[in-house]
Amino acid sequence: MGRDELIEAVARREGVAALLGLAGLTLLAWLSLSRLGHEMADMAAMHMAPAGPWSATDALLAGGMWAVMMVAMMLPGAAPMILVFATVNRKRRLGGEADGAPYVNLGLFVLGYLAVWSAFSVGAALAQWGLHTAALLSEDAMRAGPVAGALILLAAGVYQLTPLKYACLARCQTPLGFLLSEWREGNGGTLVMGLRHGLFCLGCCWALMALLFVGGVMNLAWVAAIAGFVLVEKLVPAGRVVSWLSGGALLAWGVWALYSVL
Repeated sequence: MGRDELIEAVARREGVAALLGLAGLTLLAWLSLSRLGHEMADMAAMHMAPAGPWSATDALLAGGMWAVMMVAMMLPGAAPMILVFATVNRKRRLGGEADGAPYVNLGLFVLGYLAVWSAFSVGAALAQWGLHTAALLSEDAMRAGPVAGALILLAAGVYQLTPLKYACLARCQTPLGFLLSEWREGNGGTLVMGLRHGLFCLGCCWALMALLFVGGVMNLAWVAAIAGFVLVEKLVPAGRVVSWLSGGALLAWGVWALYSVL
């Protein structure tokens, strides 16, 4: 086997290992969400939904729930970037392009990416806490009230049409371009790359994640629908058109929802 073939074979094996790892982690997150969703549905059926002000434990549990949800929803959309990262990194090492450079760890890249979404989970849990405190959240379904839901729809629709949305989406759609412009050596550099990709991804998708308050935070069909849309938006070549169409649809939905309650 020649050198080029060896590099290709090793890169392929590492790509398969990374894909299996991502699939396993995503599956575990979805299984956890499914179990939690069934438990909450049983509590709602028995009229055992929590009432009164939140405790610190409630806030921690909500933050953990959001973190698991972000793993389930966002890792599939990040898979192309992570797989390209694994391939480029292995080829650089075996191809002699990084002789003497510190090892670049794929796990740290993923950790940096998930750290950004973990921070978002804290913010989402605080928003949920605020909605609960203001009596704007249905605790049995964890869905915002009609007016709050309509405002969320309008805000998400507007953001889908902004240049910032498309700028972030463009970076998520071009994994190789991102790595060529953002590559850093060493463990610290790898973590920074993961953080930066996570920030671009957050800039692309935060408004879509806010829609969870419209359909129900633990409505698994709604969660899956948003996750599927995020994946489509990142993978299809006409991602900007998809964003515009979805933005228009969200604005129309928001106007109709607001009109129906005013």
